[in-house]
Amino acid sequence: MSDVTAIHNLVQKRNELKTEIAKIIVGQDEVIDQILICIFSGGHALLIGVPGLAKTLLINTLSQALGLDFKRIQFTPDLMPSDILGSEILDENRKFKFIKGPIFSNIILADEINRTPPKTQAALLEAMQERSVTIAGENHKLDLPYFVLATQNPIEQEGTYPLPEAQLDRFMFAIKLEYPSFEEEVQVVKRTTSDVKTEINPLFSGQEIIDFQHLIRRIPVADNVIEYAVTLVSKTRPDNALTTDFVKNYLDWGAGPRASQNLILAAKAHAAFNGKFSPDIEDVKAVATGILRHRIIKNYKADAEGITEEIIIQKLM
Repeated sequence: MSDVTAIHNLVQKRNELKTEIAKIIVGQDEVIDQILICIFSGGHALLIGVPGLAKTLLINTLSQALGLDFKRIQFTPDLMPSDILGSEILDENRKFKFIKGPIFSNIILADEINRTPPKTQAALLEAMQERSVTIAGENHKLDLPYFVLATQNPIEQEGTYPLPEAQLDRFMFAIKLEYPSFEEEVQVVKRTTSDVKTEINPLFSGQEIIDFQHLIRRIPVADNVIEYAVTLVSKTRPDNALTTDFVKNYLDWGAGPRASQNLILAAKAHAAFNGKFSPDIEDVKAVATGILRHRIIKNYKADAEGITEEIIIQKLM
């Protein structure tokens, strides 16, 4: 199959996928689009939203529609690395045997990742980066495709261990979930209080998703689009020559090179989803907020004046 045909195929499959997800999930179009861009680019996503916005249901529905294995890990203050990675036990023959933990799946929902201590967070983040885990000196490869979708609750901060900036950088997207509109909430209540069971049809195989990830990486990008993405990221750094006074006033720290890489990868996926064979500057702008939101660090002045990350990113574009 030629790449042109493959992109047409991807557009069709993505539309079918969104229709399938819409059987269960009401609204959240932008959130679903960003998660799909993340998955088909081979990245991981951090979902930030208050309880009750169907984050777990969304990921579960998505995994069914993608035809992938799904595991949910509820992060708690007493969770140990072995609880998610697995551990060695003595079997009946007195030989050590490795029992795989829940991390050995295609899609991992790391629920409330900021509730667990840094030691356990770090164990998950190694798996995200390397797509493998090391137990008792032995390396175990994870099955591909592999995605971590972590959630954070922004309102309950007592007893939490916020992810350090270097670890937040491992997530391709930080996606904010908002409350549904009035009409959407009416639809949610109607669906969830009836006795109708909806079946989700799997539309992909694991290999198909891997093939589409390779297809997206093969998409060519013009030099001016790459330069725009790198310039946009450079403008977030307070000590850079391209930086405006606005950024110097409100930011302590800017995004690193991983942001530039992710901007181009996500722009390629965004272009492919819209049937384009190469991304342009508009595609970079379309994905910039989700990719830069968690990579810029505001100072106390920005907090005092109510300047959000979104306002800063819009000013840069």
